[in-house]
Amino acid sequence: MANYKIYVYAICKNEEKFVERWMNSMSEADGIIVTDTGSADGTVEKLRAMGAVVYEETVVPWRFDTARNLSLTHVPEDADICVCTDLDEVFEEGWREKLENAWSSGVNRGNYWYNWSLKDDGTPDVQFVYFKVHTKENYIWEAPVHEYLRYTGETPEKKVFVNGMTLNHYPNRAKSRGSYLPLLELAVKEKPDSERNMYYLGREYFYNKKWDKCINTLMKHLSMPTSKWKEERCASMRWIAKAYHELGNKKESYGWFYRAVAECPDMRDAYVECAKTAYAYKDWQRVLFFTQEALKIKEKSSVYVNMGYAWDHTPYDLAGLACYWLGMYKKSFQYFQDALSLKPQDERLLKNLRFAQEKAGSI
Repeated sequence: MANYKIYVYAICKNEEKFVERWMNSMSEADGIIVTDTGSADGTVEKLRAMGAVVYEETVVPWRFDTARNLSLTHVPEDADICVCTDLDEVFEEGWREKLENAWSSGVNRGNYWYNWSLKDDGTPDVQFVYFKVHTKENYIWEAPVHEYLRYTGETPEKKVFVNGMTLNHYPNRAKSRGSYLPLLELAVKEKPDSERNMYYLGREYFYNKKWDKCINTLMKHLSMPTSKWKEERCASMRWIAKAYHELGNKKESYGWFYRAVAECPDMRDAYVECAKTAYAYKDWQRVLFFTQEALKIKEKSSVYVNMGYAWDHTPYDLAGLACYWLGMYKKSFQYFQDALSLKPQDERLLKNLRFAQEKAGSI
């Protein structure tokens, strides 16, 4: 295994409560470089006391890409590998060894599993492949929010997947994302031809319950000549379907879920989300069909976000409920057993299992 100089770098503001956990997680690096953008609590002092090198900077007007690029300039020039994280993120132990084992001469970037959220039992909820490990040279951060690394080198970019390297995110639910919508509107204004910016803006309109703006923006995304990534197109269709559901338009909601399934038939998410919508309408035949189709898919996507409810007890639970109300009690019992194997001791599932067992026994 080669010995690489590895630095972790981050931006932060008022995150004192995360410092100790984050520093302990990042301690496998050769150095930890933090750019603080205006903390008023004890973040800076605590970071320095635990060994981080901290730079205090002001970013006005605020943009995430500006802050990230500023933070990258503070990484020492002898860095072989730069690892960008946030203070509410934690690597699983042994990450450095896995990273060094995967790296080799000529590699520019490393990808790895990122658990954006975790369930109460510690298993992944929202999960996807992340990209924030890279060489210091030939990279620049772009976009006011949902910033990404752009490779600027003249030779083709070379990536590796770092097996076993996993970063867990413990989001601060109290932290406002109020800046996201205006920053995304700015991103689209700056680069109106960017399908990526258009997608994120449409999704943000959904989060802000602006259903019509969500639908119109995501339809623009789908009509863009550069909108070719099937998984992201599928996601746009899913958000449109859910927005129509919020507007009470069942026909359009179902229609867009069908489009989403057709766009990306090898991902569970659209099937399960359609089943969840059908459950709201007590449309049991449709619930059963879409959960059964979802369960035929056995592997998560390695290129897009995997929603936790597509891979936990949820599809089995929905299938069990559908079978129960369709009078298929033995199948209902089997599905509830499968759901309980993934969420043991859940009182509602246990109760439903007993109901199905009683009905099946009376046949």
